[in-house]
Amino acid sequence: MAAGALRSKVGLALAGGGPVGGIYEVGAMAALSEALEGADFNEFDYYVGVSSGGFIAAALVNGLRPETLARMLVENDTDEVFDAEMLLRPAFGEYFKRVLSLPPLFWSSFRHYLSDPWHLGLFESFQRLSYALPAGVFDNAGIDELLRKLFSTAGRSNDFRQLKHKLFLVATDLDSGESVAFGGAGHDDVPISLAVQASAALPGLFPPVKIGGHYFVDGALIKTLHASVALREGADLVICINPLVPFDSELAARHLHRDHGVRTPVHLVDGGLPVVLSQTFRAIIHSRMRTGMDRYRHDYEGSDVVLFEPARDDADMFFTNVFSYRSRIRLCEHAYQRTRTDLYRRRHELKPIFARHGIHLDISILRDHSRSLLSDKCCPDLVSTAAALESSLNDLECWLAANA
Repeated sequence: MAAGALRSKVGLALAGGGPVGGIYEVGAMAALSEALEGADFNEFDYYVGVSSGGFIAAALVNGLRPETLARMLVENDTDEVFDAEMLLRPAFGEYFKRVLSLPPLFWSSFRHYLSDPWHLGLFESFQRLSYALPAGVFDNAGIDELLRKLFSTAGRSNDFRQLKHKLFLVATDLDSGESVAFGGAGHDDVPISLAVQASAALPGLFPPVKIGGHYFVDGALIKTLHASVALREGADLVICINPLVPFDSELAARHLHRDHGVRTPVHLVDGGLPVVLSQTFRAIIHSRMRTGMDRYRHDYEGSDVVLFEPARDDADMFFTNVFSYRSRIRLCEHAYQRTRTDLYRRRHELKPIFARHGIHLDISILRDHSRSLLSDKCCPDLVSTAAALESSLNDLECWLAANA
C-alpha cells in the first residue's frame, strides 16, 4: 500500500461442509498463506465461521497457523485436532431422554383415541408418538470437549472477549429460524467451543445445542458463507472458502477424472442414497451462496469479496472417504495443489484485487512445482507424485485457456 494510506481491513469467511469441508479449507489456506505476501491468516481483522468452518476459524484466531493445521492432518495420526470419528458417537443421552418420554406419550395418545374412537383414527391419535424420536443420531459434544482442551493452553482463549481479533461463529436459532453470530454484541459470553458445537449441529445428525435457554443448529440453514457479517463490520476485503459445490459427473467423465481407481458414476443415482443426498444438499447451498455473492457485490460496492472453491468436476472432493486417514491426507494435499492451480489460473484477475489491499500474489511460488504439504514421513508414495501432478495440472490449465 502507498505510504500513509489507511490499512485495509481484511476478513476471512469459511463455509461448512463437515470433516471433508474442514480438511479442504485447511489445505486451501495453506496454499493461500504461502502465495499471498502480506496476508497473515492469523492476523486478519475478522473471522467468520459456519459449521466446520467455525472449527477452523476458531483455531486460526487462536494462533494455529494454516501450515500447522495441515501438518496435524497429514503427519499426526493421533488426530488430536481433527478426529472425524468423534462425530460418530451415538447420542445415548438423547436416546435415553426420548425413551423415558414414551410411556406418557402413549397413554396420552390412547386417551385421545378413546375420547372419540368413531371419528379419530389410530394413526391420527398416535401421531404424537413421533415426539419420542431422537432429535439427532450422533453426539457432537466431543467438539466442545476437544476445543476446550485445545484453547486452554497458554496464549489461547475460549472466550470471544479475550481474542485479539473479532471472531463470529454463526448458528441458527431453531425456534425462530434466525441466524445468530456468536461473538457479536450480546452473544460474546458463550464459550467459543460451545458456539462451534452449535454452529455444526446439522439437524437430523446431531441434537440441537442448548445455549441460554435457546436451541441452536447448523448456521448453514440460513446462509452458506455469512461473509456479510465481516462486511457489515467494515471489512474492505473478505477472502471466502466454500468447500462444497455440486458435482458435474458428465464433465468429470469427459475429462477422464477418476477417484484413485474408483470409476466415477456417470449417473449419480448409481451411488445410492448417500450420493443423492450429498448432491442435493450441495446444489441447494451452492445456489444460495451464489445469490449471496451477487448481493455482496451490490450492497458492498466498495469492498472486495474473493471466493475459492473446488471445481465442479472434482471427484476427489466429492467421493473422498474422510474416515480413512489416508484419504484425509490425500484430500488436504489435493486442496493445497488445486488452490495453487486456481491462484495461478486467475492470477491476472486476482493480482490487482489483492494489490488494492496491500497483498502481493507471489507468482514465483505458484510456479514452484516442488512444493507440497507432504513429507517423506507421511505417505512417501504420494510425495513422489505430488510435484508431477501439480506441474501437469498447471500445464493443462494453460493449454485449456489457450485453446478455449
